[in-house]
Amino acid sequence: MKDYRKNRFVQVGFWLFVIGVGPLFGIILLAELGLWPDPNPNPIGPGLLFFFTFWPAVICLVSKLCKSGINREADRGVLG
Repeated sequence: MKDYRKNRFVQVGFWLFVIGVGPLFGIILLAELGLWPDPNPNPIGPGLLFFFTFWPAVICLVSKLCKSGINREADRGVLG
């Protein structure tokens, strides 16, 4: 697990996910709790931030997981 946390792709993917998803879910949570001024918010800015950061974050994380899985199978001799 420590190898994943040290990898640059995993770090970039994690922080893209946190920065992209956090504001949108924060507004949704605060609106549900009644702490946001508008009970039915239309958060365009955080929604666009989510839209443009979610898939790059997923791609960064999945690419490292797939690469490490392939390397692990190659080390065991499963692949050719």
